[in-house]
Amino acid sequence: MGGDRVSLDVTRGGLLVGLAIVGVIVYELRTVLDALGLSLPIVPYLAAVFVLAGAAVWAVILTGGWRTDPEPDETG
Repeated sequence: MGGDRVSLDVTRGGLLVGLAIVGVIVYELRTVLDALGLSLPIVPYLAAVFVLAGAAVWAVILTGGWRTDPEPDETG
């Protein structure tokens, strides 16, 4: 148990869909704040999306990389 390495099983498509969902949620929060009278500029939002994407890719690479091959069938 002590020396086991944690592996994150992530596909590129799954990561992109997750980032898109988070990006849309944050953008909608920005829209709601704008409707309430608190206008926020778009540039920091865009920078945050790129930083989040880079951090997510970095985390996947550090924790084992992309899943490229299907799992072997263990029933046979």
